[in-house]
Amino acid sequence: MKGIITRIIACSLFVLAGCSDNVGFLIKPVPADQRLKETVVRVDKGLVWNKVALIDVEGLLVNTRNGCVWSNWENPVSMLREKLDKAQQDGAVKAVVIRINSPGGTVQASEAMYDQLQRFKRESRKPIVACITNVGASGAYYVACAADKIVCQPSSITGSIGVIIQTVNFVGTMKLLGIKAEAITSGPYKAMGSPLKGLTEKEREIFRSMVKEFYEQFVEVVAKGRDKLNAKQVRALADGRVFTGKQALRLGLVDRLGSVEDAIEQAKKAAGIKKAKVVMYHRPYGYRSNVYSAASLPAPATQINLLNLQMSELALLRRPMFLYLWSTDLTSNGIP
Repeated sequence: MKGIITRIIACSLFVLAGCSDNVGFLIKPVPADQRLKETVVRVDKGLVWNKVALIDVEGLLVNTRNGCVWSNWENPVSMLREKLDKAQQDGAVKAVVIRINSPGGTVQASEAMYDQLQRFKRESRKPIVACITNVGASGAYYVACAADKIVCQPSSITGSIGVIIQTVNFVGTMKLLGIKAEAITSGPYKAMGSPLKGLTEKEREIFRSMVKEFYEQFVEVVAKGRDKLNAKQVRALADGRVFTGKQALRLGLVDRLGSVEDAIEQAKKAAGIKKAKVVMYHRPYGYRSNVYSAASLPAPATQINLLNLQMSELALLRRPMFLYLWSTDLTSNGIP
């Protein structure tokens, strides 16, 4: 028995070593029931029954579980759905505030999260207010456009309306090392975008057509969500550039400047209530003390632009992927 325990511990440490160079081994008992729990992070004075749910959308938006096997990070698409379901089923929740701190992510994840918010509004009839804090760019701004109102901090970064597909090419390095890759495919474009071969002009054209389609979809979503902007006006802003909160307000990309508290007040007004408890949802082992509490406690990360992205998240970019993402470290020769 002692030998078995020793082997289990050894395997555990081996897995931990693969997660990060700076990790510790923490044994912490957690409840067996992992369903989301509710924490009240703020209550207005007096007798209060109504609630406003504060839901975070943060980090790289991908439809996959982030982190290593020992982490408690979540699939952001799945987590948003789970939190929205809980808010919808609670009759005391009268409005939702989506707090955003993200540079965007994949086209598919951004679209899925946008659709979830649209569905929530249709089915629950509860208003949604988006609040952009540090960064709400590209796919994260796409998600914000599903809200009834967008509140943005003056110094935040938003915009970056556009699409990118990033590929890498190892052909030159492989040639220097005397390595040659061969692929037997069922069609001429099956290996398109492989890092083991370069792109042909025809393959670039295929990718450009897909980028253009996703770009038009982005423009349509923004125009639909912004009363003051039509598609032509959105295209004039949709060249990939980012804006400060003040610039975004002036251009009609957001509705007002303010903090998380301002967004909560906006949500209460939209729901027609004067007093509310502000609640957050989390796994049982989490803790939230106030409206500025984060949704997760990530490990030290690599700095990308103004937002921390985990190395495990960046690894997702190792294969060709269509992205609504703001990052100066990714470049493209295609259209915005």
